[in-house]
Amino acid sequence: MRNLGDKTVLAIDPGSSKCGMALVSRAGDGEVSLVWRSVVPAAEVVQKVKDVQSEQGFSMVVVGSGTRSRATVEALREALPSIGILVVDEKDTTIQARERYWQHNVRPWWRRLLPATLQVPPDPVDDFVAMILAERVLGIE
Repeated sequence: MRNLGDKTVLAIDPGSSKCGMALVSRAGDGEVSLVWRSVVPAAEVVQKVKDVQSEQGFSMVVVGSGTRSRATVEALREALPSIGILVVDEKDTTIQARERYWQHNVRPWWRRLLPATLQVPPDPVDDFVAMILAERVLGIE
């Protein structure tokens, strides 16, 4: 097995009112761990990135290519010009995030009768979308 090297990325699923964020780390042996995830108001994303950078550190910011991606990238470049930013295709991430949500949250018995991908979770899944974007960049998916 090849050594992939340690790497930590901060992924953002930008939206008009809220944004999903996830800090994901990959160890040299390829093992991936979720360090942190959250859904934050869109207006607070830049400050949250600064907070995470000072507390955790990461090698790059990954931004989903969907709604408000251009504005998010511009705001990050203006506030943090030295950070590397990579825009990643968001294709199928919402469906994958719904499934991931149900992996992390136990479904009531009646919800288990339908496939997870057909169910809309009761909470936002933007943070799970961000986690999937980070995994794409780290070569996990």
